[in-house]
Amino acid sequence: MIENTFQIENHLFIRLEYLNHPFVSGNKLRKLKYNLIEAKASHYHSLLTFGGAYSNHIAAVAYSGKEHLFNTIGVIRGEELEGLVEGNPTLSFAKACGMQFKFMSRKDYRQKTEPWFVDQLHEEFGDFYLLPEGGTNGLAIKGCEEILHTTDKQYDYICCPVGTGGTISGLINSSHPHQKIIGFPALKGDFLNQEIAKFATRKNWELVSDYHFGGYAKVTDTLVAFINRFKQKYNVPLDPIYTGKMLFGICDLYDKGYFSKGSRILAIHTGGLQGIQGVNIKLEQQNRPLIV
Repeated sequence: MIENTFQIENHLFIRLEYLNHPFVSGNKLRKLKYNLIEAKASHYHSLLTFGGAYSNHIAAVAYSGKEHLFNTIGVIRGEELEGLVEGNPTLSFAKACGMQFKFMSRKDYRQKTEPWFVDQLHEEFGDFYLLPEGGTNGLAIKGCEEILHTTDKQYDYICCPVGTGGTISGLINSSHPHQKIIGFPALKGDFLNQEIAKFATRKNWELVSDYHFGGYAKVTDTLVAFINRFKQKYNVPLDPIYTGKMLFGICDLYDKGYFSKGSRILAIHTGGLQGIQGVNIKLEQQNRPLIV
């Protein structure tokens, strides 16, 4: 993989993980790496996973299946989306990659981790390699541990956005003892602490939950303006679900004196840029400023 780490301020560096692959970029490439190896070694021919309307994970699994010759099945949250695939950039991309969809209500979708639910999916689709929503499992953590290198000991803080907790767990496990890992959740709620604790082997981490902007997939005009200014100033695009919120948080905390004086901060850009188009569709419908 290509390492793309750039200094954008005296104190701030950014690792552009999304440049590692044109379609399966950032943390999704890391999370899928060892899962795909395991699926092939175990002679699976199909991958099944879960996600919402603009899921980076759904798009990544669909393309990975096409690239590595797996059939792919996406269980999609929201039965109303079934007739809206062509107008949805994420789902239409996944469909073009050959992904088969199963749409279901949000109520039914909440049962997705129940053994009886998975048994029903096997009855419908046959044998498949199961990837959890967001892709986080032990093999995904192993892949995310490779984001950091031994040369990264120069950084005092490692920051990343948090969805299901897999990426930050990998960063924690491969960090150096003197480093602090800071996660910026895209969702409301305290459940992520327990999820991360299942996989993390160190305790040098913290979640800062003040920058979710109302919750998952919620976007404000203030956030959009920040994302557009950041791209104009540094020529680095940010997605509004994950990396935009993280960088907004880092800049705000820096201005408030959160980081030790003279410290060096490494921000992990985990990709997710395919989601910009879908968010812009919503913003345009609401006659609000767009991400450029």
